[in-house]
Amino acid sequence: MVKSVQMFRDEAVIFVAAGNGGDGCSAFHREKYISRGGPSGGDGGNGGDVVLVADANENSLYRINREYHLRAAHGVQGSSNNRSGANGASLYVKVPVGTQIFDFKHGNCLADLCKDGQSLVVASGGKGGRGNARFASAIRQTPRYSEEGRPGESRKLRLELKLVADVGLLGLPNAGKSTLMNTITSSKSKVADYPFTTLDPSLGIVDMKDFGSPLVLADIPGLISGAASGKGLGLQFLRHIERTKVLLHLVDCSSLSLEEPSVAYRALRSELGIHSPELAQKQSLVVATKVEDEESRERAKIFFNEIGKDYLCISSATYDGLDRLKILLRELVNSLN
Repeated sequence: MVKSVQMFRDEAVIFVAAGNGGDGCSAFHREKYISRGGPSGGDGGNGGDVVLVADANENSLYRINREYHLRAAHGVQGSSNNRSGANGASLYVKVPVGTQIFDFKHGNCLADLCKDGQSLVVASGGKGGRGNARFASAIRQTPRYSEEGRPGESRKLRLELKLVADVGLLGLPNAGKSTLMNTITSSKSKVADYPFTTLDPSLGIVDMKDFGSPLVLADIPGLISGAASGKGLGLQFLRHIERTKVLLHLVDCSSLSLEEPSVAYRALRSELGIHSPELAQKQSLVVATKVEDEESRERAKIFFNEIGKDYLCISSATYDGLDRLKILLRELVNSLN
């Protein structure tokens, strides 16, 4: 038996429809020995709502996008003997934390569900109609009419997911982002020696042990020159680091790298600025990766002198510099809280 694999999806368009209210009932009391029973029609039940709920266990909009039509239950019609119809069941739909909800027609943002358990009623159920018993009075003692239930709301929505993390990893393809994620978190990102190994954004949690509370890292596909104008895979996922507190720039300084580290770093900064000037102003930390021999250490020294940043090198293969990196990230995130 082949198991289905849920694909990552960070955008979805859905149609939501709340339940209609049940109709009120028009009836009169009928019972032995009671010749003139009064009006006894009950009210209709209210229609169910459609509610989106942020759930930390969800990580993709793939499932909700496949369903497309989301409908709550209708209210039940009222009946005789003043019996009200049952309310329609509301539909609660789980979405990942970090989901933004937009009205498809007007484009305005209805809500930003950035906390676990946060919810929004995106379509309200229709109110149930009143039965004829509701209209009885001293003047009108035998009303023979009742109300129809009101229709529930319906609308088309666009959902957009932005991952919520403390640190966002940035780098050109094969800068070592996925290897670092796998080394310091429980993430199992694919690693290979070809560009765009990472096809989907992923989250990982760093166990800081004695260094403080855990850190959440977000890894996105590698950026290339022209990413902000649509080249490569980075443009589609740049929004996932807009919520992060700190940007971690990874620059390959290994002796096998064909591109000068300073050129790679400036290309990365340029794409950030083009995509979002606010994003380029975020607090950041620059790290030289794959520094494992004398030649790579020398390249790293030259690189940091050229960009005017503090010297910080790591090797995910030998674990060199990883503890220091964790401490610096924890201190930087703490300073922004």
